[in-house]
Amino acid sequence: MSTKIEVNAMGDACPLPVVKTLKALKQLDGEGAVVTSVDNETAVKNISKMAQEKGCTASVEKVSDAEWHVTVATSGAVAVADPEQDGAGFCGASAGKGKLVISVYTDCMGRGDDGLGHKLMKAFIFAVTQQDELPATMLFYNGGAKLTVEGSPVLDDLKGLAEQGVEILTCGTCLDHFGIKDQLAVGEITNMYVIVEKMEQAARVVRP
Repeated sequence: MSTKIEVNAMGDACPLPVVKTLKALKQLDGEGAVVTSVDNETAVKNISKMAQEKGCTASVEKVSDAEWHVTVATSGAVAVADPEQDGAGFCGASAGKGKLVISVYTDCMGRGDDGLGHKLMKAFIFAVTQQDELPATMLFYNGGAKLTVEGSPVLDDLKGLAEQGVEILTCGTCLDHFGIKDQLAVGEITNMYVIVEKMEQAARVVRP
């Protein structure tokens, strides 16, 4: 008889949605399905990738703009030795020495010359893409919000980071203040509560 386990991973950052799904798959110990509720597309992609590599099938139902149900189905027992370790393997941003958060509060790095500052910020974001350890989350607020919208000089780099599992979050109040909320082109809109939470939970916070 097929078993279904429902998992709530709403509000969880990678690798928690994958880890929770793996733990549920381990509990199945045979034919069945795990339905995981998540609130971001990064989690959807990472769970789907995990399902494929574990020999399972994955289907996605978009419930709303901020909720997806990812169903991972299996016809037999799934090999899961260590959910914590296995889960981190599907979230490049979470592997490494610890959860790194990069906090970007301006589109101009340093003081003295804004033209130079814009060039430095572009170079900084590109340098992030080249690191062995990617950040778990990148937070953009105040002037930094201008970097995640259409026309941003670092948009391609940020999209590439998002595809690798980096969580990109931009302050909604800041986007509203600059009148660019409808131009957001990568990641998701967030609020100050979440920004503080991400910083508090981080092993390290880097601010350019």
